[in-house]
Amino acid sequence: MEPCITGPVPAAVRANKPLIPSGVLGMLIFVLTELMFFFGMISAFLIVKASAPFGWPPPDQPRLPVEITAVNSVALLLSGVALYWAHRRFKADPASAKLPLAVAIALGTAFVLVQGGEWVALLGQGLTITSGPLGGFFYLIVGSHAAHALAAILALGWAMTRLLRGTLEGPAFWTVQTFWYFVVAIWPILYFEVYL
Repeated sequence: MEPCITGPVPAAVRANKPLIPSGVLGMLIFVLTELMFFFGMISAFLIVKASAPFGWPPPDQPRLPVEITAVNSVALLLSGVALYWAHRRFKADPASAKLPLAVAIALGTAFVLVQGGEWVALLGQGLTITSGPLGGFFYLIVGSHAAHALAAILALGWAMTRLLRGTLEGPAFWTVQTFWYFVVAIWPILYFEVYL
């Protein structure tokens, strides 16, 4: 005979539902390790910058495109806003998240393409990874961010594909959002430290 439970259900009997989806938890752990990676590079860069004998940036190196990158940074930040909008729409009606998700992907892609154009221009001006500490750190730090941005755009594209098929689940979308928010949030720090 089965025991009859009356009153509140004991915690051990309740379904064991995780506080946070495992994909999101995994992504948060990944993001924390990537924060350490970026802060390690920034720390090394700041030490080299502070000890530069002739000031910073070095006098024989091209200047970084501060203004165009500032405008480009706004596009990246707006992509984060669009993704937040997509998240809100997804919770209300998944089909209505298509437009804001497409906007987030388009703005993120535009950011990466403009960065690529800047790189081509800087390479033409002689700033290479071997031309000195400015070039070395610039391509290492900004290139690492670009690699993360490309991976996150691919993840957003995956989410869009699933959304269009009607198979995107909330936890999976939340995981992808966590990655993109990291890419967006770390950029102002990198811009401020490397470009200014």
